[in-house]
Amino acid sequence: MNYYLKRTAQIPLTILAVATLTFGLIRLLPGGPFTQLRLELLQQGVPAEQVDARIEALQNIRPDAPLWQQYLDYMVGVAQLDLGQSISLNEPVIDILARSLPWTVFLVVTSTILMFVVGVVIGALQAYWEGSRFDRLTSGGSIFLMSVPYYIFAVIFLFILAFQLQLFPTGNAVDRGVDASLSLAYFSSVLHHAALPILAFTISGIGSTALNMRGNGIQVLGKEYVEVARLRGLSNNRIATRYVARNAILPMYTGLLLLIGFRLGGTVVLEEIFSYPGLGYYMIQAVNANDYPLMMGCFLVITVTLVVGVYIADLTYGLIDPRISAGDSDEY
Repeated sequence: MNYYLKRTAQIPLTILAVATLTFGLIRLLPGGPFTQLRLELLQQGVPAEQVDARIEALQNIRPDAPLWQQYLDYMVGVAQLDLGQSISLNEPVIDILARSLPWTVFLVVTSTILMFVVGVVIGALQAYWEGSRFDRLTSGGSIFLMSVPYYIFAVIFLFILAFQLQLFPTGNAVDRGVDASLSLAYFSSVLHHAALPILAFTISGIGSTALNMRGNGIQVLGKEYVEVARLRGLSNNRIATRYVARNAILPMYTGLLLLIGFRLGGTVVLEEIFSYPGLGYYMIQAVNANDYPLMMGCFLVITVTLVVGVYIADLTYGLIDPRISAGDSDEY
């Protein structure tokens, strides 16, 4: 119980550290966060005496205040879920994040689950038939998939399947004119637009997952319960998936939740390629437009999601593997 309380208490402290890091990194950018904004406001015709007031309205930070006061203003805004006003889109940052985050989470969670399931099955079969032709072919294919970045697959799929064959759309998350509702037309449109990003993100991660599973599976194959399963006459596929996979998958569980957090940041390039209106897409737009409030909000959400993923992994690992809660964690 003390462990769970300590881990829970660390969450707000970690989020505070992340918010502090976000505040500091933005202010280390060349010229500072207010120089370019002042120039843009002056070019838009805002009177010089109103520029500081306009900046304060956009960022909830007084630009002429000491740095410590700016930091306190920023933290108060974060605590109130008030991240300021987007400069380029002219709407609250929290509204943009609330609109874009579900699309990014949909891409990341769906592709990660597919990648994990397919990779685990292939890796378990590789381990069971270690040294066979199937093992050699799939291991070579896994190494190839690991060596090719996901954005290469994304560009290839976009060019061939979207531009050349016109089988898939080239942008947006849903067809224009289709309203969000619990209808078949809406869900089919969402899946149609997300198919290529999910496919590109899934394929790029299958190789590493399969090889990790193969290594864990080879270790599990030497256990006594696997030999007992063979003596019972169980089929090879059942041994590979039920006995080998279920035990070899445990060390990969924590990595799965961490991977979801890391892949949230990886969607920046993916969503830009497919013009998919997720968190990464708006982060690129914020960088190009020097939109500091939106930039800080996107960075904060991505890093906090990773922290929460680690926290969930810590709390649930004992439920996945009862030996951990029983004090038998020395095996790992």
